[in-house]
Amino acid sequence: MYSQAASEQAPLRTRRRIGAIDAARGMALLTMAIYHLAWDLEFFGYAPHGMTAEGGWRLFARAIASSFLFLVGFSLFLAHGKGIRWQSFWRRLAMVAGAAALITVATRLATPGSFIFFGILHQIALASLLGLAFLKVPARWIVLIAVAVIVAPHVLRNPLFDHPAFWWLGLSADPPRSNDYVPVFPWFGAVLLGMAAARLAVARDWLERVAAWSLPSWSGILQFAGRHSLAVYLIHQPVLIACVWFAAQLIPPAGISPQAQLRQSCEQQCMNDLSRAFCERYCGCVLDRTEGEGKLDQVYGGVPDPQLDGWLQETAAACTAETMRASNEGGNQ
Repeated sequence: MYSQAASEQAPLRTRRRIGAIDAARGMALLTMAIYHLAWDLEFFGYAPHGMTAEGGWRLFARAIASSFLFLVGFSLFLAHGKGIRWQSFWRRLAMVAGAAALITVATRLATPGSFIFFGILHQIALASLLGLAFLKVPARWIVLIAVAVIVAPHVLRNPLFDHPAFWWLGLSADPPRSNDYVPVFPWFGAVLLGMAAARLAVARDWLERVAAWSLPSWSGILQFAGRHSLAVYLIHQPVLIACVWFAAQLIPPAGISPQAQLRQSCEQQCMNDLSRAFCERYCGCVLDRTEGEGKLDQVYGGVPDPQLDGWLQETAAACTAETMRASNEGGNQ
C-alpha cells in the first residue's frame, strides 16, 4: 500500500502529458488569434477604429489573458511543485524572455508610439520567477495574495509610479500607451490563482482523473498547439497580418469618414502624452464642436487658414478644460 506522502507526489512525478491541459492552452491560443485578427482588421481599416479596445472585445481580451496566465501558474506548479527542476526551468525562461525581447524590438520598429515593452510574454517570464516563491505556500494563502494583487491597482495607483522605470508594476496614475500591456498588478494574480488550483488538484488526486479523459479527435490540433504554445504565439500574428495585408491589396478597405479620420488622428496625437480614456473624451469634445460649428470640411481639407487655426486652438483649450473637469468629477464620485 502506498503511503499518503507517496500518493500526493505521484501526480507530479508522472511524465505523461495531460491532454486536457494542452487542449485548454490550445483553446486559449485560438481565442487569442481571433482577437488579434479583429485587431488586424481594425488596423487595416476594415473594422471601426477603437473597436477592440472597448465593450465586449475589451472583456474578451482580458478573459484571454487571464486564462493564459492561469494556465502558466497551473503548469508551473505541476512542473516544480515537488522540487524545482532548474535545468528545464532556466531553459524555458530563456526561451520566453528571449521571445519577449524579440517582441519589444519588433514592435519598437513597427509601432514606436505604442510598442510592447511589458506584454504577456514579459509577464510570463517575470511571473515564472516570482512564482517560485509560492511553490510551498498553502493554497488558501496563495488565493488571498492573488486577490490582493488583483485589487492593488484600484487602491495603490499613484503619480510616483508614472516614471517609465515603474511601468512594469502597473500602478501608474496615468497608464502608459502600449499595444499589449500586462503588468505585474493585477495580472500576476491570475498566475497565483492557477498555482493554487494546481495545488488543490494535486492534493485531491484530480489530475489522474483528468489525464484519463478521452478527448474527441478534433481536439488533437488544440493539443498540438498547446504543446508548442510559444512557437504558435510568435508565428500566428505575423501570419494573420500578412493575410490581411494581402487581402487589402486585392480588396482595399472602404475609405473612412471625415469624422472617423479626424477622431483617429486626434486620438493618435493625444495618446502620445495622455491616457486613452482622457483622449477619447477630449477628441469626442473636439469632434462635437467641429461638427456643431460646421467646420468639419475645413478641418478635414487641411487648407491653411489663420482664422481656423485660432478657432482650433480655442476649441482645444476649451475641450481640455472640459475633459479635465469631467475627469476630476468622475474621480470624486
